[in-house]
Amino acid sequence: MNRRHLIGLAALAAISLFPVVRPFAADDHILVQSTTSTQNSGLFDSILPVFTEKTGIEVRVVAVGTGQAIRNAANGDGDVLFVHARPAEEKFVADGDGVERFDVMYNDFVIVAPAADPAGVAGMKDVAAALEAIAGAEAPFASRGDDSGTHKAELRLWNDAGIDVAAASGGWYRETGSGMGATLNAAVGMGAYVMTDRATWVAFGNKGDYDVVVEGDPKLFNQYSIILVNPEKHPGVNAEGGQAFVDWILSNEGQDAIAAYRVDGQQLFFPNAASRG
Repeated sequence: MNRRHLIGLAALAAISLFPVVRPFAADDHILVQSTTSTQNSGLFDSILPVFTEKTGIEVRVVAVGTGQAIRNAANGDGDVLFVHARPAEEKFVADGDGVERFDVMYNDFVIVAPAADPAGVAGMKDVAAALEAIAGAEAPFASRGDDSGTHKAELRLWNDAGIDVAAASGGWYRETGSGMGATLNAAVGMGAYVMTDRATWVAFGNKGDYDVVVEGDPKLFNQYSIILVNPEKHPGVNAEGGQAFVDWILSNEGQDAIAAYRVDGQQLFFPNAASRG
């Protein structure tokens, strides 16, 4: 064995004994239970590679309605919860399934409709009055009907307007039991009004003659939050990787990545976490 070969073997041994140090191993991953809008809008496709490049942690996303995401996380199926239904999120933490809830970003809900606008609500900024007009005209309205964050918000708004949509179910009020994209497609197909988060609407490609008809009411505010699933209750949680993701999302870098994401020049999400540096 010549001297050069011995040097090469020594170098390989040194590499194995003293590997390049990264915050996490390259094959580490976390599972994030999240709402469909963060995925359908393209936000995750934009920001998650930045986090993975920084930490070596792969982020795998299960994008479902907020209600289902919370149920999944409460079953221990996930490391992080990233959703938009505050009362349900607070209950998740109070039940011991989550460690702590943090505001991350916000946008708003809007009501979209075909150009015909049979209820005549275009331009209205009072969402209760608009819903009263839609119900009064018995104009078709497509609801997700899936216990998602959007569905929860929609039901709250109907309740505030004094409208019993359960009594109208199967008539002018039609529940798809589907995600936001599928519900938008169904609404366009049947000429129905529909409430959607603005980010999904901007990214939606099958608008036809649809446009936003109701927007601007403070009641349409849409807050997103992030919660580490509690490893004390769910021992299978990757607490270290999950906490790293939570910390990054709340950091200046994560918040800037959210703010930088745009579709057709429009900013879709507005960060509002208290900075963690």
